[in-house]
Amino acid sequence: MLGPADVRELAAALGVRPTKQRGQNFVIDANTVRRIVRTADVRPEDVVVEVGPGLGSLTLALLEAADRVTAVEIDEVLAAALPATVAARLPERAERFALVHRDALRVTELPGPPPTALVANLPYNVAVPVLLHMLETFPSIERTLVMVQSEVADRLAAAPGSKVYGVPSVKANWYAEVKRAGAIGRSVFWPAPNVDSGLVSLVRRESPPVTTATRKQVFAVVDAAFAQRRKTLRAALAGWAGSAAAAEEALRAAGVSPQARGEALTVEEFARIAEARG
Repeated sequence: MLGPADVRELAAALGVRPTKQRGQNFVIDANTVRRIVRTADVRPEDVVVEVGPGLGSLTLALLEAADRVTAVEIDEVLAAALPATVAARLPERAERFALVHRDALRVTELPGPPPTALVANLPYNVAVPVLLHMLETFPSIERTLVMVQSEVADRLAAAPGSKVYGVPSVKANWYAEVKRAGAIGRSVFWPAPNVDSGLVSLVRRESPPVTTATRKQVFAVVDAAFAQRRKTLRAALAGWAGSAAAAEEALRAAGVSPQARGEALTVEEFARIAEARG
């Protein structure tokens, strides 16, 4: 485990200054790290992928609990240093650690066995795109626990009818059962962010909603519905369907009121609309 002094010492030795551009806020509290691993339900047989490992606080805790860990890090200095940190602090597990120095949004394959879990303190500025990309690219990921900005956590876990229900809520729900899994204060980070954080748990569905429409087609309806969220679906989907009349036809065929708004619909209803349009 890395304590506050360890984190600052490592950062100083590497000449690392956390940047806002990459949303870097390093966890310096060992109890928070243990809590994340526990809440993530990491098991001895798990192959865990971690995005944005930073200086390695969470990485070391995951390595102690899982069969193996693959960390994806975009920062050149951090990526170069992490294997040495693992070798120095957890030498008996070093061979079970792999590092991928890439942008997580561009990762399409990982070394070793397919990942079974994703556990990460995601950079706030790219949290939702990275999460959705990993869920789409690696269907073997059964369980996910991510730490994100509190408002993002609320959006991901929101249910239909909620004010914050939107594109992230629906798309995450396509892949998984999503729920809030706790709050994280600001003082456990260095530097302390000016926002609160939250944990989100995602347990992959055994299968996506049953539909003849593709995921891409369903997501196109979702994007169109929320692009103008104040409008009724008849109006919001006019561009997607070709006209307001065509949108109304698809909505009625799907059993959805043309006067409804996107925030009232489940992912299954979006799938029915996509299917009705063919």
